Order: sequence, then structure tokens, then C-alpha cells
Amino acid sequence: MTTALEQMQAFLHDALGERIRSLTFALGEVTVEINGDCQMAVCERLRDDPRLSFDTMIDLCGVDYLGYGEASLDGPRFAVVTHLLSTKHNRRMRLRSFCADEEFPAIDSIIGVWPSANWYEREAFDLLGIVFEGHPDLRRILTDYGFVGHPFRKDFPVSGYMEMRYDEEQKRVIYQPVTIPPRELVPRIIREDGYGPEREGALR
Repeated sequence: MTTALEQMQAFLHDALGERIRSLTFALGEVTVEINGDCQMAVCERLRDDPRLSFDTMIDLCGVDYLGYGEASLDGPRFAVVTHLLSTKHNRRMRLRSFCADEEFPAIDSIIGVWPSANWYEREAFDLLGIVFEGHPDLRRILTDYGFVGHPFRKDFPVSGYMEMRYDEEQKRVIYQPVTIPPRELVPRIIREDGYGPEREGALR
């Protein structure tokens, strides 16, 4: 007997063909991985194929896989992950699209397919520096106008590159390089052997 997920897998393979890099199941949901250069074609097919009918984009985010799983990077560093819903078939899926260029990660905007992607793409651009080509208003959405860098990248320093403060003499807000010295905020805690409820004499 064919389950709904197996049927969906067959539909996806038939609709997307060789564009699929991999297709996996986890936690009752299908994840399809593709290369970013076919992003628009794949999204249009996922929306328009009546067997799939993913008419709603629930979420979109950027991901930095630098040092993923404490292992060396094997494959593209940046990806865009989109969560989709078919209200017609009551099915969900996850689409992971990899950006080819690590130095300048770019991928097609999918606003033309799902207009709700607008602010999500701006967030991924702001926090990870992923450029969404064709986006009508690609600018920062969470950080300040003069912010330097992209704070969700794995190699972004915890204290950042610039700091902002109000200058009493100039009577305005100014930006300057970070002056906070690097320090370890979590103290080391050394406990004696047998610490805890099993320690001799502890209440039981």
C-alpha cells in the first residue's frame, strides 16, 4: 500500500526530475535539495503542478553551513530553506536551495511565485548576505542602516566590527570600530568529585 509520503515522493521525482540533488524524509516531512540555478523553475513547478499544488510559502530563511556538524565543509556553504504548504492536498515540504558562490551567494527571488517571500528574503539578505536577484526592494530589514557585515554568518565576530554611541560633543550618534576587549563571559566551574545528589551525606 502506497503512503501519502511515498506518493508525494513519486510526484516530486516526476515533476522535478534531474533538478533534484537529493530527497529525504525526516519527522514526517519531505526535504528536496536543489542547486540554486534552477530555483525559479522548481518553485513554479511546485506551485503549478496539480499533483503538488504548493500554493503557500510558510517560511524562508538563509543557512550558513560553515563547520556544520563540527566537520569540514563538503559542498556549498550557503543555502536558502523554504517551507511550503499545499492547502489543496494538506501536505508540507521543505526545499533547500544551495548558492553556488561562497564569496557572493546569490539566488533568484521567488516573490514572483509566492509574494509572501518579500520580507523573508530581505531578512536572509540582511543577516547572511544572500543576494536575491530580481527582488524589487532588497535592503536591510533588522540591522541599522550603517551596519557592517552580516551577523548570522558563522565567521562573524560575537562583538561585531562596529559600535554605535551617542557623542556628547558632536551631539549625534557616531559609528566607530569596536573597542570592547575580547573576553570569556562564561566562568570556568571546577567541581570536586562526587558533587551532586550521589555525594556522601546528601539528602535522599
